[in-house]
Amino acid sequence: MLIEINGVKINYELEGKEESPCLTFSNSLAANLSMWNPQAQYFKENYRILRYDTRGHGQSEATEPPYSLETLADDVVNLWQQLGIEKSHFIGLSLGGMIGQSLALRCPEKLLSMAICDSRSDCPEQYRNNWHQRIPEVQENGMGPLVEPTITRWFTEDCINAKPEMMAEVREMVGATSKKGYIGCAQAILGLNYLDSLNTINLPSIFIVGAQDTGTPPEAAKAMHEKVSGSIYQEIDPAAHVSNMENPLAFNKALEDFLENIEKGT
Repeated sequence: MLIEINGVKINYELEGKEESPCLTFSNSLAANLSMWNPQAQYFKENYRILRYDTRGHGQSEATEPPYSLETLADDVVNLWQQLGIEKSHFIGLSLGGMIGQSLALRCPEKLLSMAICDSRSDCPEQYRNNWHQRIPEVQENGMGPLVEPTITRWFTEDCINAKPEMMAEVREMVGATSKKGYIGCAQAILGLNYLDSLNTINLPSIFIVGAQDTGTPPEAAKAMHEKVSGSIYQEIDPAAHVSNMENPLAFNKALEDFLENIEKGT
């Protein structure tokens, strides 16, 4: 469904019982809400599931770049407000995890917990150089040339070979991403600078990362985990960057255990 917030049309799907705790899922760059299908199916019996397409992705409107992580986080806050969601667990992968950090730092009262998946909280030189290379490539040639390199970053070779139907869906998803949306969100990532502030977060938190993730490697997740007191660190093996799709059984178990411990107060 489309809803207008801050003058932007945002696509979302909301399912599950209204009285159940809400899980909000936020997609990676060059993806859309369908990347969370394995989690929506798994958790919908016990939770209210909110998935949305980040600005400029999927069916959500692409405004003129650049964007900021704070703008993308404000989209979430306004979406919650319009849907009458006072508090939610937040699960974000890659770019979605960066948005989650912004939410946790700026409006923690709206979060029940945060799960930061295959993400990072800083933008070191090599990581920054990747975006300085990709942004003009997309500006000049569109998303097509990025599709195959994205597949090889997102998944292990074994997964690519074993799941051709899923790979076809992912190729279509990446290729269909708005050029303006990709560039705007990539420019937002260049402003990423949360690592030194994470020690102020006092929320139940888990950092999940694929053991074979080279884009946002385990070292980046461990650095965040070490900053957030009482947080959990969980590697998914095997899995590369999009660990929730590559190894949904292990990912869902890690997230489920985390959520159940919050409900138990442990």
